[in-house]
Amino acid sequence: MTQYSVFIYLLLFFFSAQVASAQTTISADKLRKHVTYLASDKLQGRGTGTKQEQKAAAYLAKQFKKAGLQPKGNNGTWFHNFTFKKSSDPHGNVTENAPQIKSQNVAAYLDNGAPYTIVIGAHYDHLGLGHDHNSLDANPEGKIHNGADDNASGTSGVLELARYFAQNGVKEQHNFLFLCFSGEELGLVGSKKFTETPTIDLSKVSFMINMDMIGRLNDEKRIMVGGVGTAPNFVPLLNRLAGSLTVKQDSAGIGPSDHTSFYLKNIPVLFFFTGQHSDYHKPSDDTEKVNFAGEKELLDYAVRAIEELDKEPKLIFQETKSKQEDTPRFKVTLGIMPDYTYEGEGVHVDGVTEGKPASKAGLQKGDVIVGLGEFAVKDIRDYMKALAAFKKEDTTKVKIKRGSETKEFPVTF
Repeated sequence: MTQYSVFIYLLLFFFSAQVASAQTTISADKLRKHVTYLASDKLQGRGTGTKQEQKAAAYLAKQFKKAGLQPKGNNGTWFHNFTFKKSSDPHGNVTENAPQIKSQNVAAYLDNGAPYTIVIGAHYDHLGLGHDHNSLDANPEGKIHNGADDNASGTSGVLELARYFAQNGVKEQHNFLFLCFSGEELGLVGSKKFTETPTIDLSKVSFMINMDMIGRLNDEKRIMVGGVGTAPNFVPLLNRLAGSLTVKQDSAGIGPSDHTSFYLKNIPVLFFFTGQHSDYHKPSDDTEKVNFAGEKELLDYAVRAIEELDKEPKLIFQETKSKQEDTPRFKVTLGIMPDYTYEGEGVHVDGVTEGKPASKAGLQKGDVIVGLGEFAVKDIRDYMKALAAFKKEDTTKVKIKRGSETKEFPVTF
């Protein structure tokens, strides 16, 4: 090959790499495609250990393979298999005669020949046909809980980030492990099992990103990012890259999703979440309610953060105070869905469960709780402390703001 030919070859190679990078972007259309399949009635809610969940796992493996990734499950497969005993008790107790369930995480690897790895994960299971006592529907038995936001949205996010980093024409300074967990709805089972028997060396993981319910970005573009206190790099970076998003940050490494399993292995974590809503754990969590343009915006934000963190050496783990450590225990519930991304004073009601005390008292979605009994409620912590002071059959008053009005309602627990 002549020097001129070598020059032309290198020029074309460089140009094609730049074009590949420029053309690879997060696609709202692909997100829609993945959620539409995963949250279809055909998969009957992706209950852990069901044949329908196995179909979802096969779909995920197919998408990872299509993106050009390597399998990183057991024995060279895409699947990290595990078994566990499933509770058949509404209180979550596992008895000696509890059934043994077989399930699988789905694991894919982008090997950049780097010393350290970034883990990106989400759970793909949901509530199936409502038999596991964790549906919030009044009569859940036999109803398909499609779980479009919870958590087909996060799973589709993993697939799109996998495709992006595998096909962007850039060789990052970290390897990537993409994980889709089963059994999250039954107690973070899949992620716990993976961290107990991992297919990579967890001491070589720089940080883990978890996405759970990222499909309901609202008009105010508010999201929550948890785990920001688990590494010193996170807060300034996330503030700088937020763009048009309003980001509420939570420092705790422990929370109600799969990043907890990695935090407990001393790995820095970030948890992306667009907030609770009235369809949470109900059959009405369907595809048409997902904001795919909003999900793309959140994932673009995640990409910016990952690309910046990829330039850093292995992150330093910081232990954080767990919310559970100082959360009061309470024996009653008001029956509201708090908006955890709300920035104002009080607790913004994102949903009211029919038949519960709040519903019977007359509270509505959009109300802001500012008092409960003798307690002023300035945030979710105040709200939980107030609840801890009551027991069943107690009667008190709940003070709310509704638009420009302040109202009080009698409520019986």
